Amino acid sequence: MGDAPRDDGLRFDTRAVHAGAEPDPVFGAVNVPIYQTSTYVQDAVGAPKTWDYARVGNPTRAALETAIAELEGARRGFAFASGMAAETTLLLTLRPGDHLVLGDDIYGGTYRLLARVLEPWGLTSTAVDLTDLDELAAALTDRTRFVWLETPTNPTLHIVDIEAVAAVAHAGGARVVVDNTFATPALQRPIALGADVVVHSVTKYLGGHSDLIGGAVVTSEDDLVEALGFLTTAVGAVPGPMDSYLALRGLRTLGVRMTRHCDNAAAIAAFLDGDARVEHVFYPGLADHPGNEIAARQMTGFGGMVSFRLGSAERAAALAGATELFWLAESLGGVESLIEVPGPMTHASVAGSPLEVPDDLVRLSVGIEDAADLIADLDHALDAAG
Repeated sequence: MGDAPRDDGLRFDTRAVHAGAEPDPVFGAVNVPIYQTSTYVQDAVGAPKTWDYARVGNPTRAALETAIAELEGARRGFAFASGMAAETTLLLTLRPGDHLVLGDDIYGGTYRLLARVLEPWGLTSTAVDLTDLDELAAALTDRTRFVWLETPTNPTLHIVDIEAVAAVAHAGGARVVVDNTFATPALQRPIALGADVVVHSVTKYLGGHSDLIGGAVVTSEDDLVEALGFLTTAVGAVPGPMDSYLALRGLRTLGVRMTRHCDNAAAIAAFLDGDARVEHVFYPGLADHPGNEIAARQMTGFGGMVSFRLGSAERAAALAGATELFWLAESLGGVESLIEVPGPMTHASVAGSPLEVPDDLVRLSVGIEDAADLIADLDHALDAAG
C-alpha cells in the first residue's frame, strides 16, 4: 500500500509474503505444511518436543500467529476459531465488576456478547461516541479496563482517532482494544498509534476468500500475553490447521487485494455520492466525510467498505435483492462483492438498543471485480428499487 519501510527495511507487501514463513527444512516446501494432527509423540514421559496436545499448539497455527503479530507490529499473536472466539477469550481476562467503554456503533455480535452473555456474568459496559473525547473521559471509571473501538466502524464507517482515544484512556488507567477487521494492518496499525490490543475477524479481509472462519488477538502487553496463553489452552477456542493454512495463504496477498478493494470502493462511493437516488453515502475517502482528515492521517487507504441510505427500508431491501454481481449475504472482505441490509441482518441483535442502525442503511463489501461492472450493477439495482 505504499507504506514506508519499518526497522528491518521491509515494506508491507514484502512482509505479508514472508511473515511467519520459512522454507520447510526437510523438503524445502515454500508453503507452511498443514500439520493435521491432534497430538504429538513425546521423547519420554512428560517430555514433549514442543506441545503435548494440539489444543495447546500446532505448527501451522503458530505460523499464522507469528505472521499476524508481525504485520500488526505486536510481540505476540493468538489465533482463534472465530472473531467472536477471539473477543470472548480476550474478555475472559477481565473479572466480574470490571467495566468497558464501547464505541456506540460497534458490531452487533460484540454488543450481543457483552449485553447478553458477559453482563449477566458481571461485566458492565457503557456505549459512547468515541469521536467526542469529553464524552469518553466522562464515561471512564476506576473499574474501566478496556476502551473498545472499531475504526472504520461497522456499519456506519465512522472514524475514531486512535491516538487521541489512547491518550484519554491511558490517562484514566484503561487499555485500548481496536478491532482492525475493516482496515487490516495493510491500511492501519493501531499498536503504532497507541493501542494495547488488536482483534480481528480473520474470516474477513485477512483470509480474503470467504472460505474460512477465524479470529485473532495480538498484543505486546506481558500480562495479557501470559493470560491469553493460559486461556487459549484452558478455553480451547482455537482454529484447526486447515483454517490456519487458508488464513496464511490469504495474508500473502493482503496488500495487493486491499489496494484493489480501496480503488473499487472509492469509485463506487463517488458514483453513489453523485446519484440523486441515494440519500447519503458513508465512506471515509469522501472529502465531506467528518472523519476524512483523521482517516487520511492514520490510514494508508480508506478501505473497501461503503454504506449508504436510501430513505426507506423497502427501497433498501429492493435494491439488495436486485443486484447480480453484489451477492446478498452477510460477512465481508472476500474477493467477491457482497451486499446486505444491516438492520435485519448482521446488526439484528442491536435492534431496540442505543446501537440500533437505520433500517434504510445498505452496506457494501466491495470486491476486486472491475469497478465499471460493479457500478453498472448498482445502477440497475437503483432503478429497480424505485
